[in-house]
This record gives sequence, C-alpha cells and structure tokens, in this order.
Amino acid sequence: MTDLAEVLAVLDLTPVEGGFEAGSLDEGHGVVFGGQLLGQTVVAAARSMPGKEVKSVQTVFARGARGDQPLEIGVEEMHGGRAFGSVTVTISQAGRLCTRSLVLLHAPDPDLIRHGATPPVITEPEATADRGQGAWWDVRYDAEVDIMDPAAVGPAQLDVWTRFPGAPQDPVISQALLAWASDGFLIATAMRPHEGVGQSMAHVAISTTVLTQTISFHEPFDAGSWLLLAHESPYAGRGRSYGRANVFDQSGALVASYVQDNMVRDFPEGQAPAAGTRSAF
Repeated sequence: MTDLAEVLAVLDLTPVEGGFEAGSLDEGHGVVFGGQLLGQTVVAAARSMPGKEVKSVQTVFARGARGDQPLEIGVEEMHGGRAFGSVTVTISQAGRLCTRSLVLLHAPDPDLIRHGATPPVITEPEATADRGQGAWWDVRYDAEVDIMDPAAVGPAQLDVWTRFPGAPQDPVISQALLAWASDGFLIATAMRPHEGVGQSMAHVAISTTVLTQTISFHEPFDAGSWLLLAHESPYAGRGRSYGRANVFDQSGALVASYVQDNMVRDFPEGQAPAAGTRSAF
C-alpha cells in the first residue's frame, strides 16, 4: 500500500540541466495519475524561482505517462520581475511530451481589497464516510453518495473533504499535494446526473481523461489539515465535460480554486480495451 513517504519521494525532484528528473507513483493502473504530474509541476516551478509563491498553473494534458519510466521536467523562464514571474514547465517521457504548463508566480502584496466565497454548509469531515484512499490520503464525503455506481443519480455537485496526514509544514508541498488531489473528482461530478454512467466505468466501458486544468492558489494552507473541495459541473456535452471547484480550509477561508475541461465519451470503434483490462483514456 502506498504511504506518504512514497508520495513525497516523487515530489522530490532531481535537478538536471534544463530542469529536473522524477519518478512516478505506481498505483497499478498502467498510467501515471494526472494529479501527480500537476504536483510535480508546482514543485518544479517553485524551485526554479525561489522567493516567489506559485499563484496559478494552467496545464494541457497531451498524452499519458507510464509509471515504469522516468519523467523529464523541463523549465523555461518567461519573465522574472520583483512582483511576478512566469515559467513554462514541460513534462516528457522518452522524448514524448506529456504535459505543458504555464505557471504564474508572485510575491504577494498587502491587501487593498479583500473578499472570498463562503463554503457550502455540509457535515464535518469526522462524521462523513471514509473512502479508503489509504493512510497517506484521507478522502471523505457523504455516505449516501456513490460516484462509482452507474445507477446512483444525483446533482452535478460533489463536496469532498481531503487531507494528507503527516504532510510536512512546507507551503510548496502543500500546494503540490492539493494539486494532486484536485485532479480526481470533476469527471465523476459530471457523471452524477446521468443514470447508467459512473466512475467505475472510466477506462473500462467509456473513455475519459482530463484535457486541461487550471488551479489558482489564493491563501497559504496546510495540506495535512482538512480541506473542503466543493465541486460542480455546469456543463457536459459533445463528448466533453466542464467542472470547477472552490477549496476551503476548515475555518471556511477560500484558499484555492480550479477548473477542468474533460473528455467523457464512448470508445471509438475498435478501441475499447479487452475484457479485464483498462485504457489510459
């Protein structure tokens, strides 16, 4: 079973000329989880521009990565100023581009104005169902919600409590771990209103993948403490879905937001995986 030390190991990038190298967490799916690539992108950008915080990451997922080969992470500076900086981060494997991201970094200024969205009123995490992600990643949401069951129907909303117990008190690692967590729930949120479609069918009976994701960090937070990921999917159609989420700490402060464009479609003719196997898309 995966533990937090293994997760932190793949976020501990090895410097090389032009960027970094990294390994992957083998979760037995044959393809690297997109959230891992987002987390590694956050770390690569932050380490390339010390003294600034990552403000936003805009990522296009071009193709999947394999868990049994190293990742090459290229970083190119676009701009470096006193208040703002920007870099591109490209993750490749065996010469094939997997993701490319535009990352904005900043040195925060004192407030001139301030407001933030308020969280939905939901059950506290200790009273919600433990979804069994393992000791390293605590995921909980309403016991009456089953995103895996194609027969379970509900609104295109999903409120998820998450934390990484024992995570180090490191703001960059906290951002990387939230980026990791952010990748996994918006496709399932889009499926909820549609009977006959569920997360358990992804990569088996239907073809799904994250196409693009943008995550913006608003306030410092601790990924080892509870965070509420409040998801909604206002649109699905034409083989795609769109979703967005606000992230709140347990005090109700808005600490981050993210949006995704996804693919949700039937497999093209002749491309469905064989029985008992999974596809990367």
